[in-house]
Amino acid sequence: QGQLKESGGESVQAGGSLRLSCELSGYTANLMGWFRQAPGLEREGVAAVESAGDTSYADSVKGRFTVTRDNAKNTLSLQMNSLKPEDTATYYCAARLDVWGGDPLKTGGYNYWGQGTQVTVSS
Repeated sequence: QGQLKESGGESVQAGGSLRLSCELSGYTANLMGWFRQAPGLEREGVAAVESAGDTSYADSVKGRFTVTRDNAKNTLSLQMNSLKPEDTATYYCAARLDVWGGDPLKTGGYNYWGQGTQVTVSS
């Protein structure tokens, strides 16, 4: 059974940076992504990357966040710069094993989810 494990969530001040990491075990994913969910809101796509390297970003994080993956190490990372209070959320790593032609920032495209890591940005 595949597993996803996130790490790196912390409390930081606005303008700061964080790097989230996700380790996959048990399988190789075609599509991997980061999602976030703030209290009372729906889970939303933040960034995604396909095995070939194509990336997608939510408009709200473009230019600030960078998603990367290391296929050899089976890891996914999210570098978050210029953090804002509205970035506060629980961040989830997600994976899809097969090829999918849908929107990579939609939750429905993913089969496996991590437990989440909390990011809190204070003003």
